[in-house]
Amino acid sequence: MVDPDEPRIDGELPRLPVEVAVGVLIKADGSFLLTSRPLGKAYCGYWEFPGGKIESGETVHDALRRELNEELGIIIESAQAWKEAVVDYPHALVRLSFCKVFRWSGDLQMREGQAFSWQTLPVQLAPILPGTLPVLQWLAQERDLQQQPLGEPLPQEPFRGT
Repeated sequence: MVDPDEPRIDGELPRLPVEVAVGVLIKADGSFLLTSRPLGKAYCGYWEFPGGKIESGETVHDALRRELNEELGIIIESAQAWKEAVVDYPHALVRLSFCKVFRWSGDLQMREGQAFSWQTLPVQLAPILPGTLPVLQWLAQERDLQQQPLGEPLPQEPFRGT
């Protein structure tokens, strides 16, 4: 996590965060959806919760509905604002607005060529995107699993793509 108003250690001026809506889709059995980052995007192949940038004039929920339809082909029936985190990646400072999604309609369609997996804790996938780790910790705290390993991200790779 990072304070977006603090100067960066590398001497760069503070950056404005990119606002991102993220969906934590949770099934009745407690499993949650992770998707892989598609080819051509930074951190290609890393596992994350699905979502995307909030466009001008959109609310978090508007962006989440649009992004999950564009990426996964589903329609969100209800979403609950949950937590926020700011993550400083080499290519972008992002403010992640996480929403829990318990109800949606439609079958999952990986419209960006990404993979998907329904997971429980501890997550059995790697590598995990650094911005995903706090969510896994929050889920563990809610489920009283603080002692369970959550998965570890691989070292951050340099930015490649958009």
